Formats: sequence, structure tokens, C-alpha cells
Amino acid sequence: MVEPRNFNEFDEDDVRHRPARSTRPRTKDRPDYSQAGEGFVIAVDRGRVTCLLNSDLDSDLPNEITAMKSRELGKKSVVVGDIVGLVGDISGEEGTLARIVTVAPRVNALTRTVDDDAEQERMIVSNVDQMAIVIASANPEPRHGFVDRALVVAYDQGITPIIIMTKCDLSDGKEFLSAYKDLDIRIIKTQVKKQKGRELDEIREILAGKRSVLLGHSGVGKSTLVNALVEDADRATGSVNDATGRGRHTSSSAIALSLRASTKTGVKGGWIIDTPGVRSFGVAHVDSKRVIGAFSEFNEAIEHCPKNCSHNEESCALNSWDLDATSKSRLESLRRLLKA
Repeated sequence: MVEPRNFNEFDEDDVRHRPARSTRPRTKDRPDYSQAGEGFVIAVDRGRVTCLLNSDLDSDLPNEITAMKSRELGKKSVVVGDIVGLVGDISGEEGTLARIVTVAPRVNALTRTVDDDAEQERMIVSNVDQMAIVIASANPEPRHGFVDRALVVAYDQGITPIIIMTKCDLSDGKEFLSAYKDLDIRIIKTQVKKQKGRELDEIREILAGKRSVLLGHSGVGKSTLVNALVEDADRATGSVNDATGRGRHTSSSAIALSLRASTKTGVKGGWIIDTPGVRSFGVAHVDSKRVIGAFSEFNEAIEHCPKNCSHNEESCALNSWDLDATSKSRLESLRRLLKA
């Protein structure tokens, strides 16, 4: 009969250790992706990313590569407009799947916050040259608040803003647009339903050779405009709810579409990015100093402002500065943007 051992007689050698899941030693070496193909993201939908190789961007029939984000990127997002590194099968053949292993530093990013909660930023697109703020003259009614917030993000990120007013057969929109007449912003009015004419030629000229994003509420005519500008775009279009005055969502994700160059007209190519209609566009993440920087004519006056001046208070030096009529109008716009 074996005598029971006293618990005081046990030592560490008597304890069974669970073996590690992996005996492979950790290393500081990282995969070498220097030979990864460089791609341009044109669509992101439910975890699948559609890319074009940079070498194919000017091709009439580029191969679309389907890819997914690799684990190495962690929580880093991938959005339309990103320049990414691709490994694996990048042939673009049906049934193939590549991996996105790197995302190049972004020149800029169009980001909004949800309900002005700076903790909930949502990036929409990246690396764009221009932002076309699309509004309708009526049905749905245009809103200064939305345009102002879009301008804040444009100025913050160094993106050139453009205002395109559609449905001008319903209203001329002159009174609404007067608030932006002194901001040195290109403004175009068009009747999108015609899908032709001088206005569309002017828009094509502005977009030529640039990467431009369309931003606007649902129902203002973004997708209709895209269909008029891009042959075979076939973007779904919707209507406005008569009860709420708001547009119905038709686009569920952003997509970049090529504007083909024309040797006949001399128009350069470019890219137009259609985005889903937005209901809220918070700007809590924006640094107001960068917005003020877009109004350089006020820099000297602002140097005389009290510390932490909001530029919307009585003690602001701009109140006593000698301004002409145009500068006064721009100052009103700046103050409105800072309160957006």
C-alpha cells in the first residue's frame, strides 16, 4: 500500500504544465513586400476590395483585382482612393483573390463623424483632388448647414471644393448660392434630367485629369449626374420621399469610375467617385485652425485676437479691422463655417 504524500512535500516538478500552443520562436523579422504590386482601390463592399493595378489605370480594359485585407493591417481601414500593396494572384482572373498587405500614406482623407461624436470617425474616401458638393435647388431643399460642414472638411484636408446645384428647372437657387459668392468656389447649375448641354461639358472640363468625389444628400441627383458623365456607369437612381422631403438611399458604397480621355475633344481622363447619400455629416474631428488657414487675408488681424478667440465674440480683433464689402462677406462665411 502506497502511503499518501503530505501536500508540503510537493514541489514545482510535480506540477504538469500545459505546453505552449506553438513552439516556434517569435522573430522581429517582417515579411518583405517590396515586390508587391501597387494598386488603386476603386470599390469596397462587405470585406471585398476591388483594385486596379496602377499600370492599368489608363487602359481601356483594365483587369479588376478582387482582394481582401490581410491580418498584418490589423484595424487599419481600406477605402476607395487608397494606394495599396497587393500580393498573391493579381491576374484579375475570375475566382482569384489577392491580399492587401500595405496602405500607402494618404495625401488627404474625407472623413465625417457620426452625430458630432469625435470618437466615431468614418472615412469615406482618400487621396482626392476635388470635392463636388452636390445639392438640389429643390426636392430636397438645399441646406446651408450641410454645405458649410462639407466646406470645413475640404479646407481642413486641402481639397478643392466645387458646388454643383442640380434640378435648376425647379428653382434658380440664386438666393441660396449667394452665401458662397465670395468664397472663390466654382459653382455650376445644371438640369441633370437633360443629361446633356453646356453645363455637363463644363463639369467634364472641371473633373478632367482629377480625382473628384461627389458628396451630397440622397435624392439630389449624384448618381444621375454620374450616369450622364460616365458611359455605362449604370448607377441606380432614386426619388425623394414626399412625406419626409428626404431622398431614398440607392448607393450603398463608394465607387470610383473612370472618366475616359477623349482625343476628339482634347479632354483629359480622370476619376469620379460616387458616394452613398449622407444623412449626417459631423465635423467634430476637424482642427479649426486649418479652416482659418484657408482665409489667409485675415491672418494679420487674427494675430491681434485674444488667446483662444473663437472669432465669433465681441473681443475678436476682426470686429474692428477695416474690411471691404467682399472681405466682410467672406468673414461672415468663415464665422458660419467655424460654428458648423
